[in-house]
Amino acid sequence: MRIVLNILGLLFVALGIIGMFLPVMPTTVFWIIAAVIFARSNPEWERRIMAHPKFGPPIKAFRERGVIGRTAKIAAVGGMTVSSLIGFFTLRGVWMWVPAGVCALCALYVLSRPSE
Repeated sequence: MRIVLNILGLLFVALGIIGMFLPVMPTTVFWIIAAVIFARSNPEWERRIMAHPKFGPPIKAFRERGVIGRTAKIAAVGGMTVSSLIGFFTLRGVWMWVPAGVCALCALYVLSRPSE
């Protein structure tokens, strides 16, 4: 099971690295998930993620206090708004409302978290 968790954690680290270069993909979210997985399978890798100079502090803040920074909230809600609009204009029938509904629920969660 530990090997499976390590592979899954590395997958989320890779997605986070891709997110560093693609503006439509998040980075910190994937690294938070990887840190949670590594906490169970490889504590050394978890420590390395938590010690990262740029991404470590927001990950610690989220894990310890549920904090999402103001700029991260703006970026997340902005991205969800754009995604919802794209879905609204490209999908047909009832499906055109699905992205907006999912994004609205996610936005409510993001906005309900405390800011720094």
